[in-house]
Order: sequence, then structure tokens, then C-alpha cells
Amino acid sequence: MPKALIVIDVQNDFCPGGALAVPGGDAIVPGINALMAEFDAVILTQDWHPAGHSSFASSHAGRAPYDLIDMPFGPQVLWPDHCVQGSEGAAFHAGLNVDRADMIIRKGYNPAIDSYSAFFENDQTTPTGLEGYLRTRGITDLTMVGLATDFCVNFSAVDAARLGFSVTVDQSLCRAIDLEGSLAAAINGMGEAGVTLR
Repeated sequence: MPKALIVIDVQNDFCPGGALAVPGGDAIVPGINALMAEFDAVILTQDWHPAGHSSFASSHAGRAPYDLIDMPFGPQVLWPDHCVQGSEGAAFHAGLNVDRADMIIRKGYNPAIDSYSAFFENDQTTPTGLEGYLRTRGITDLTMVGLATDFCVNFSAVDAARLGFSVTVDQSLCRAIDLEGSLAAAINGMGEAGVTLR
């Protein structure tokens, strides 16, 4: 059966020096590039926020980055402004082999709602279209790598497992933010959802 490598958000703003830097985020790039040859399809996801996005702390008076607020769809961490459409921060890391990608999924472009998962916006119902793409290509086996383990990789992996895909997360090619235990919670949640962690 065809298998796909899903590369989550390997963008400048999530790498050292970026607006929402994940420690060691750039260190995984060579390993991801090397892994691409083993897959029938490579899909990249790209955080792609309009300026003034509702998940940015700067959009909420008196709020600071990493504050938690309630949105209509549930709790939302407020982030530093990051991955603004067309910015250098939103661009893929220069070392990433983007030419190998069959498809690029952009997410978080709706100003009213964030989108951690490659499959759904954070309301858990609005699809990105990735599921349909994979199904029409007959792909059932997914391996996920990228940034950050405890947010976008986690949400993507759990959603994929819930949709019936066979999902593996290669932890050696992911890095985490780890906000107040978020990494441990993500590891537990992925395991409970049936995601294979290696």
C-alpha cells in the first residue's frame, strides 16, 4: 500500500531565531530530507496566518503570549505573531527539500480560528482537504515528522488515527515546545489514540 510522509510546519518562525522558535527545530531538517526517499508521497504543511490572527496575543488587549483564553470552539493558547502570510517567518526552512513535496497544505488562514492539525481546523469539524487527497490516492499509512511534537504534530496524528489511518510519529525527527507538561500529555494522548511512537 502507498505510504506518505507528512512533514509538519518546518518553517522559519518555528526554528531558532524565529518568532515562535522550537528548541532544535532546525536540527531535524537533514533527517527529514533523507527520509523522503522512502515514501510514495511527501506532503508538507505550512502555518499560514493572516496578520492580526485571532490566535495572536497581540490581537487581544491586555493579553500576553502563552495566555489561555476561551474561544467559541474551545480553549486557545495565545501565541506570539508568527507565520504571517508571505513573511520570511512563514517560509519553509531553507534546507528543507520542498521540491520533493507532492502537496503543500496551508492551515490557519481563517482569521477567526487556529488550525493545529493537518486535517481539521481547531473546531474539529472544518476539514483542510488532506483526508480526501490521501484517500483518492489510496494512501492509508502515514508517518509524521516536524514541529512541534506537542501541538501540530500531536493534533495531526490523533486526527489521522481517528480517521482510520495507520499513523507513526518519528520522535527523532520532531521537536517540542513543552508548555507546562504539554509534551507528556501529547505523548499519552497519541498513544491512547493508537498512534505508533518511535
